[in-house]
Formats: sequence, C-alpha cells, structure tokens
Amino acid sequence: MPLWSIVLLCSVGAVALFVIGMSLTLMFKGHHIDSEISTNENMRRLGIKCAVQETREADGTAVCADDASPLSGCTGNCSACDIEPGKE
Repeated sequence: MPLWSIVLLCSVGAVALFVIGMSLTLMFKGHHIDSEISTNENMRRLGIKCAVQETREADGTAVCADDASPLSGCTGNCSACDIEPGKE
C-alpha cells in the first residue's frame, strides 16, 4: 500500500472522529458549543472579556460592557467591537 494512501486514510479517519465528537456533543448537550465571549455565561461569570474591550477599558477610551451608554461598534460582543475606535 503506497504511503500517500495511508496518509489519506489517516486524515479521513481523524476528520471522521472530529465530526463524530462534535455530533455527540450536540446530541448530549442539545446545543452547539458556545465560544462567543458575550453570550457564554461561564466566561462572563469569570470576568473574561474581549481583548479589544479590555484594552479600551484600560485606556479609558470606551464604555464597553453592560453600561447604559456603550460606544457604537462595541456592545460587549467581541465580534461587534471594532479594532479602530471611532470607526463607524
């Protein structure tokens, strides 16, 4: 058996195991794994924040969390935070 076919079979097997693992997670938990910082309750409970939000809060250039007046483009959701402040 040629080497390329062994490598191909091993890679297909690894991808199949990954798909099965993700499917089992979805079946047992009933939802996808929540890796978004703003919607994951455990990350919020531990005080983990988006890197952009954390930097802006440290600089004093943003009011970015659950405050009443968040800046546009930064609502505590990491995907909503613009890297460049003031960009609309």
